Amino acid sequence: MTEISVTVNGRVVVEDVEPRLLLTDFLRHRLGLTGTHVGCEHGVCGACTVRLDDVSVRGCCLLAVQADGSAVETVESLAGDELLSPLQSAFKRHHALQCGFCTPGILMAADDLLSRGAPSRDEIVDMLSGHLCRCTGYAPIVAAIEDARDTGQMLPGG
Repeated sequence: MTEISVTVNGRVVVEDVEPRLLLTDFLRHRLGLTGTHVGCEHGVCGACTVRLDDVSVRGCCLLAVQADGSAVETVESLAGDELLSPLQSAFKRHHALQCGFCTPGILMAADDLLSRGAPSRDEIVDMLSGHLCRCTGYAPIVAAIEDARDTGQMLPGG
């Protein structure tokens, strides 16, 4: 067992973990943060996307011990004290989810993208190329991210 200290959604967590424990399993099974979904377990589908030190990463490709000393944000962190974040509200307005399995990973990657500035449509589509969604056809997801971008609520200083 290895002791790790990770700040998860603003809360410091100190736990003993097996060195081979995946970050997704740590988040879901040890901390109960089930918003992070596990799909392909190979980093292809994007369902497990979280932010590690403010950068989008695939949680299924990282060991929990690799997050030691870092800050991890999951989809549960987006809304804070509000019911929905501006990005989540845009997804709701544009019906940008159906089954919802891919949605947490896409939200985390989109939040990362929007935090870096005002992405073009091509940049949004490029980001989405790393996420598999079998329900929406992506058009409403692109529209929702553009809506969040255009409101300015998601941009630095917005």
